[in-house]
Amino acid sequence: MRLLHTMLRVGDLDRSLRFYTEVLGMRLLRKQDYPEGRFTLAFVGYGDESEHSVIELTHNWDTDHYDLGTAFGHIALEVDNAQAACDAVRALGGRVTREAGPMKHGTTVIAFVEDPDGYKIEFIEKSSTSA
Repeated sequence: MRLLHTMLRVGDLDRSLRFYTEVLGMRLLRKQDYPEGRFTLAFVGYGDESEHSVIELTHNWDTDHYDLGTAFGHIALEVDNAQAACDAVRALGGRVTREAGPMKHGTTVIAFVEDPDGYKIEFIEKSSTSA
């Protein structure tokens, strides 16, 4: 078994696609409209779905906003340099909610940003020993 994707409901698909592709550097892998169901699915990721987990962005045409629940935590992305990743997100208009630094009770360097719908994305800096 392997993890295929994580699904997020988004209020504005174009805005979300710009964030995930232009700000986080993912690729739009596929996108399909379902007119009878009045929704669109778009899959984004860093590699082909046959080998990588991806994010499914679901846009229900008649819903432009969702209230985030308290059960969902975040998506985590490995980065070479968490501060540089935050700087890049900020330069592209993204929101950094926790600057890069050691996690509480540990030494792993992490940071958090938010996508346009408020979903949290954690940057985890590669450790120098895991090269």
